[in-house]
Amino acid sequence: MPYSLAVGPAFSPCGCTGGVTRGGVATKLRAGVVPCAAAPARGQTVRDGQTTMHDADHDGDGHDQSHDDAHAHHHHDHAHHDHAHHDHDHGSELSDYELRVRALESILVGKGYVDPGTVEEIIQTYETKVGPRNGAQVVAKAWTDPEFKALLLRDATTAIATLGFGGRGGEHMVAVENTAEVHNVIVCTLCSCYPWVVLGLPPAWYKSAAYRSRVVIRPREVLSEFGVSLPPETTVRVWDSTAETRYMVIPRRPTGTEGWDEEALAAIVSRDSMVGTGLVSLPESLS
Repeated sequence: MPYSLAVGPAFSPCGCTGGVTRGGVATKLRAGVVPCAAAPARGQTVRDGQTTMHDADHDGDGHDQSHDDAHAHHHHDHAHHDHAHHDHDHGSELSDYELRVRALESILVGKGYVDPGTVEEIIQTYETKVGPRNGAQVVAKAWTDPEFKALLLRDATTAIATLGFGGRGGEHMVAVENTAEVHNVIVCTLCSCYPWVVLGLPPAWYKSAAYRSRVVIRPREVLSEFGVSLPPETTVRVWDSTAETRYMVIPRRPTGTEGWDEEALAAIVSRDSMVGTGLVSLPESLS
């Protein structure tokens, strides 16, 4: 059961922020650039008996379990019991982390260091203008346009730019194609470098120490936890993203989609399939 590890031209700290939900996006962006989760030292592994892949965030809610949960103390803040009405006041719905960020934001805005309008514009960009929908359009065009596919595999940055997608996290893109002989998976073993321009913000599991450590050692085992089962003869290649180079996977086009237009094809392409931890399949109604 062969597999190989492919790395970018160099390893260097990333400085990107992690994938989080709406509240978390605003929280992290308003707080400024947040360091990525600390990665295990090169050569260091995590024993399976002590490490478990948690797939609760597999749907992409994006809570930063790999970094923030290690430092945040979660608790419920109950107000004093009101004996007159026998009610409990649960106080603010914001977490302790969010309350601290709100306070920091107020100070920075008050001193003129932060422009609230600019922060909101950044939030809106990553919530509505970038994300897996961009990557799905890239994949759909590659499936239907041989010339575009050839350019994508030769110079992904340029090919993606022809569709109007570019910016931070997409300055140097590399596209790798899944075939019957080779299945590709992307990871960032140092932190959470991710192709923001085509996939948006990274999910929590992508940044977790469990995924980053295990996928390069036992890729088939990790893929099976995502529901991906590959034939023994298929080679698994793991591509290690860096601050300089970001990868995206061009998944295999499913049988039964002949004649579909790009819009219909893009609708069935998932984020996980472009990371390599998922496969593209037909909707149940058409299976």
